[in-house]
Amino acid sequence: MKKIILASTSTLHGESYLTYLEKEITQLFQNAKEIIFIPYARPGGISHEEYTQKASAFFNQIDLKIKGLHTFENPEIALQQAQGIFTGGGNTFLLVKTLHELNLMTSLKNVILKGTPYLGTSAGSNIVGLSMQTTNDMPIVYPPSFQTLGCVPFQLNPHYLDPIEGKHMGETRETRIKEFHAFNSAPVVGLREGNWIEVKGTQMFLRGNQNTRIFKQGKEAVELPPNTDISNLK
Repeated sequence: MKKIILASTSTLHGESYLTYLEKEITQLFQNAKEIIFIPYARPGGISHEEYTQKASAFFNQIDLKIKGLHTFENPEIALQQAQGIFTGGGNTFLLVKTLHELNLMTSLKNVILKGTPYLGTSAGSNIVGLSMQTTNDMPIVYPPSFQTLGCVPFQLNPHYLDPIEGKHMGETRETRIKEFHAFNSAPVVGLREGNWIEVKGTQMFLRGNQNTRIFKQGKEAVELPPNTDISNLK
């Protein structure tokens, strides 16, 4: 049974790393003693080790050990044996490129589908959707494919922002998602900061304190409140 949390962000304004999700993370990994951290998105270009240390600082507070996937001689076996997996945010292009080049995309998908608890934030959430084509990130590297895990039957747009009237004169997030829908039919979930998707088996629910914006090709976007069941979204 799938056990997944897909969060828009790792850090809310004025709070420490992952603290707003502490209860949910503790429950997600309740049967784990050590989890694997995938640091490949490397926010701000920090090293894999620096990123792992940042994640460790939080997980130590909830008595969970964490080990970076980059430290394993055989990362595929590490994923297969993992008690839990966390993929942090950063640059989705870099994350997807690295996973494809290490031939880990299929292995990661398989362990998630078999029930290994998975936490994603930002880019780590993006990759659980059908493709990375609705990321907000700059294409700093060129992945061999935009295809991602497809563990949920839709696209994600973490860090979804509403238009700021009179200040931002470029394309809004909604405009960019409409551009996506000019060529693609998959629904897009616009996750505002502090919101997440909880997946348990075939059930999927919107969580958080704000509405979540749902986009479908050829239709007006809709706002769904927290705790809405989106199990049939596809």
